[in-house]
Amino acid sequence: MPGPDSLSRPARLRRAAAAKDRTRGVDRIIRRSATRAAGAKQDGSSGSERGSGGSERGNGSDFVRALAKGLAVIEAFDARSPSMTLSEVAKKTGLSRGTARRLLLTLVDLGYAGFDGKHFGLQPRALNLGFAYLHSQNLWQLGQPYMVQLVERVHESCSIAVLDGSEIAYVARVPTSVRIMSINLGIGTRLPAFATSMGRVLLAGLPMEELDRLLEQASPLAKYTPKTLIEPTAVLREIDVVRKQGWALVDQELEMGLRSIAVPIVDASGRAIAALNIGTHASRWPIQKLTQEVLPLLKQTAASISGLLAPERKKTG
Repeated sequence: MPGPDSLSRPARLRRAAAAKDRTRGVDRIIRRSATRAAGAKQDGSSGSERGSGGSERGNGSDFVRALAKGLAVIEAFDARSPSMTLSEVAKKTGLSRGTARRLLLTLVDLGYAGFDGKHFGLQPRALNLGFAYLHSQNLWQLGQPYMVQLVERVHESCSIAVLDGSEIAYVARVPTSVRIMSINLGIGTRLPAFATSMGRVLLAGLPMEELDRLLEQASPLAKYTPKTLIEPTAVLREIDVVRKQGWALVDQELEMGLRSIAVPIVDASGRAIAALNIGTHASRWPIQKLTQEVLPLLKQTAASISGLLAPERKKTG
């Protein structure tokens, strides 16, 4: 959900994110990489590396476990752990010290990581990995002019995000100078899909089996505010509403005072490949006004971006 940059992260989000990080290890990366290689959307299921969905692919002759482990090491570094010792990296990824050491030194040699004699940390070259995705998807280049126009009309921040497992990842953003959220948002920011408007729009486009799997993966759902939906049945009901109406509104479930509304960006087949949202402070935009005045503009903007991503759909639509 969009909001201007700030320096602090709410305690609820920090605790929940830290708990999630403790559960991430190399097995999760291996399962996710194997599944993606097969063209699936699944982020990985609970259990061991030989769990359902990724067992045969993960252990097949085409699967490079060393690459999966290297990606796990890169993903271990984040805002809470920008630099770590060898032991810390090994513990966070679930790798042995020897394997972690070889991978880290390889990353240092390639320029993706640095080492000061005690701590390892990513180097600017690691940005190339993320920007390669952004450039290949072209969402920012295509969507940015339309997002700017929308922001100029409603005077609120606008973002595009994609679904990555049980989280959303920001891939484009046009902020305003008005602060509405206390966490630092930007390209690459990850937030829980089940508690965000963009997340619910994207989850609504998934098959029920996959949705149930992601819900199980994210459970227990964190309660960020008194308004956060955490009961699986309630969340599924809300996602079903989103699926039927084609848009999502989340009212102060991620942070008190934050209200956001989102619509899908679709490909030529009509499949939601990203979500576009507007975020605002609840005091500035009552729900009725948001749905009556902002939603039509949001839909129009999403349709314009979708048309550029899939011109053949625009011609036949």
